[in-house]
Amino acid sequence: MQLDGRIAVITGGTGGIGRAIAEAFLAEGARVVVSGRNADRGKQVVSELGVDRALFAQGDATTKEGVEQAVEAAVEHFGHIDIMVNNAGSAPGGVIEHLSEADWAQALGLKFMGYVRCLRYVLPIMLRQGGGRVVNLIGNDGVKPSYWEIAPGAANAAGQNLTRSLAGQYGRHNISFCAVNPGPVRTERWAGLVAAMSRDMKLPYAEADKLAPSSIPMGRIAEVEEVANLVVMLASPLMHMVNGTMIEIDGGQEKSLMDRLRDRPA
Repeated sequence: MQLDGRIAVITGGTGGIGRAIAEAFLAEGARVVVSGRNADRGKQVVSELGVDRALFAQGDATTKEGVEQAVEAAVEHFGHIDIMVNNAGSAPGGVIEHLSEADWAQALGLKFMGYVRCLRYVLPIMLRQGGGRVVNLIGNDGVKPSYWEIAPGAANAAGQNLTRSLAGQYGRHNISFCAVNPGPVRTERWAGLVAAMSRDMKLPYAEADKLAPSSIPMGRIAEVEEVANLVVMLASPLMHMVNGTMIEIDGGQEKSLMDRLRDRPA
């Protein structure tokens, strides 16, 4: 992948997809900065990664100061940033009747505005060094909307628009962007998402847990390593011309097949 020695910053890198991305970059010889809010967890993850090419940079992507702190730590330690992977963010699932103002603020404040904050600090660095690569982990809800995941869908659509817009602005500066849009992925959050579907669709948990796999032709949800492999491939210099592109990694999911309420009486 020609990533030997490259510096990759990964937000939300202390668990789930983010940690798998860090491990995949390290396997390709890159150096990684794992960013997250919890210092103890971050230091433990870097210790478990077991290489001196990994650094934990504490930072809260919900605040300007938190992002600035993490980016400054990365540049101070490694000198520059070749690759920015925006991954930190989650949005509450549920139908609009169950979503509070706080739920909407959480969805947009981290999953979308967290990416904006990171890019506002990282892009000037990439401009000064003559180029870079941004991979935004977003989600397929932005292009395959569902009313039971309306908040994630809104945040994802905003992130996808941001990705394409900045690809047009910064391509001339040798900075390219792409979006990776996972469908359902087996992470620590998966049980909570199934519980929300169970509540909103008025289904037993066991039945709700079958909805996502049944909507995917491959019959299963993705593993974190599969998403990580795609991110690392797209971050490679070999893929630098892939700019403004969005790629779904969801096994060809057909979200309409998950809607069990259509055939039930109101």
